[in-house]
Amino acid sequence: MSVKRVPPDEQHPDDVPEPGTLVVDTSRADRVGEFRGVAGPYWSLRPMAGGTEWETEPATVRPATPAERLRAENARRNARSRGELL
Repeated sequence: MSVKRVPPDEQHPDDVPEPGTLVVDTSRADRVGEFRGVAGPYWSLRPMAGGTEWETEPATVRPATPAERLRAENARRNARSRGELL
């Protein structure tokens, strides 16, 4: 996975993660989200445990650590077991 902090006007396709990649939005208290795509100068992220997608500037996104990925995946499984996700 290659996630680089690049100003929006300098983004290249190689700088954008693959859809589904787990990343951390540092502008939202290190919230972990699944990368969904590019929306103009912003990146669209979706919370792992369900909820509303949000957009953020690429410069505030970093790759999720293994521990952050594990926490996010556990949160998703727990939400699914409670019937909160399909």
